[in-house]
Amino acid sequence: MSRSSRAADLLADDPYAQSLGIRMVEVTDETITVEMDVTESHLNFAGTTHGGVVFSVADCAFSLASNVPGGLAVAIDAHLVLSAATVADDRLIAQVEELTRGRTLATYRVIVTRARDNRICGSFTGTVYLIGDK
Repeated sequence: MSRSSRAADLLADDPYAQSLGIRMVEVTDETITVEMDVTESHLNFAGTTHGGVVFSVADCAFSLASNVPGGLAVAIDAHLVLSAATVADDRLIAQVEELTRGRTLATYRVIVTRARDNRICGSFTGTVYLIGDK
């Protein structure tokens, strides 16, 4: 199965990602890119996108990248820095790359940008434990 097909299957089997409207943009040998549109229901009391939404789109990309190679990878650490606000009608684009992959651990970096000006709104790093076959 190709990397692209595996990523598409994993995303299709993720009910939470589907509920947020997360879509596959691109799968290459080095990166996976997903996107989602921010709606009024994703806003916090300040009128900006809830940090949990930005985390969720980054976490989705992270999950796909860590599980595409096969077997099961589960998150053991994740960190998000929010650097710019987003609002309703913004599109969040999350691109993930693998930084390291060993026998039991792998680490990833996800950059989340807003489509209207390509400004980075979130920088995410995460580490997974590689369990093996599911």
